[in-house]
Amino acid sequence: MDIAIIGASGYAGGDLIRLLLTHKEADIVCATSRKLAGTPVTKDHIHLKNLIDLEYTNPDVENIDADFAFLAVPHTAAMQYAGKLKECGIKTVDFSADYRLPRDIYEKTYGVKHSDYFKAPYGIPELHRKDVKNADFVANPGCFPTGATLAAAPAAKLAHTIIYDSKSGVSGAGDSVSETTHFPNVAENILPYKITAHRHLPEMRQEAAFLGSKANVYFTPHLLPAIRGIITTAHILFNEPMELEMIQKLYQDFYKNEPFVRLQPAKLGGVRGSNFCDINFELENDGTRLVAVSAIDNLVKGAAGQAVQNMNIMCGFNEAEGLRMPGMFP
Repeated sequence: MDIAIIGASGYAGGDLIRLLLTHKEADIVCATSRKLAGTPVTKDHIHLKNLIDLEYTNPDVENIDADFAFLAVPHTAAMQYAGKLKECGIKTVDFSADYRLPRDIYEKTYGVKHSDYFKAPYGIPELHRKDVKNADFVANPGCFPTGATLAAAPAAKLAHTIIYDSKSGVSGAGDSVSETTHFPNVAENILPYKITAHRHLPEMRQEAAFLGSKANVYFTPHLLPAIRGIITTAHILFNEPMELEMIQKLYQDFYKNEPFVRLQPAKLGGVRGSNFCDINFELENDGTRLVAVSAIDNLVKGAAGQAVQNMNIMCGFNEAEGLRMPGMFP
C-alpha cells in the first residue's frame, strides 16, 4: 500500500517513518515538507540513513498519488488538507486537533473558526475500534488524553471526580526551539504549565463522557527533563467505597483483549520507543480513591504508533503490524 506523509519532517513524522519501514504492507512513496522540499528525508532524520531513499516534496493534494495518508501538519493547518484528501479518496489519519472535538468546542479551545468541519472518529482504538474500522478519516488523539483516558477508562463510570496529573518529555513540544524547551530551563527541573486550562482537557472530558462517566475531570501537565514519554497519575474519586477485587476485575476485563495495554508497573523505560501503554493502580484503604498510573511514549502510542494502529484497523491489517517492538530499556 502506497503511503503519503504530509508534514513528515517533525519528530512524529520521523517516528512514523521509522515504524512504517517495518510494516509489511506499507511503502512510503511521498514525504512532504514545505521548508525542506528537494532535500533528502535523512538530512534531518539522520537515524533513518541507509534505510530510506526519499526526498521531501511539496505537491498539491490533488497530485498526491497514494492509497493512504498521514496528515502531520500543525493544528489549524490540517483543515486545509482534510477535505481534499477525502475528495481524492485517500484514507487518512490526522495527527492534529482539528477533527478531535465538536466544532463549537474546538473553536472555543483553539480560538479559531473551523473552515472545513466534518465529524471523524476519535482514534483511541481501545475505545473506538468499531468506528475506526469503518472510517476513511480518523482523528488521532492527543498524547496526554491517550495516556490519561486509558489509565482511568475501566473505572471512569463509577467516579464523581477524576484528576489527571501528567509529566511529559520535551519532545511533546515538537522540534521548534523555544525558551520553554531550552536545556538550562528544563534540565534538573519539573515545570507545571497551563495548570488549569490545557487544550487537551476537552478531549479528556469528551472521552470520560463517552465512557458513561458524569465525573468532573481536571488536568495539570508538567514538563519533565526527559526526551520521550508521559507518566500520568489519575486520581479517581468514588462516592462509595470500592473493593480491590472489583477494581482488579474491571481493569482485567476491560483490557484482556487489547494488544497494546499491559497491566504492570508503569515506567517510562518499559514503553520508550514502543506502542505499549503500561498501567498499574492502587486503591486507598478506605476504598474511595483509586490511583491509576499509565506510561506511554508520547511519540509512539501518543502519536505515530497509535496512528499506525488506526491505519491497520481501517485497512483490515493485523492491528499490531509494524508495531511489534518492545520498549527500549535501559
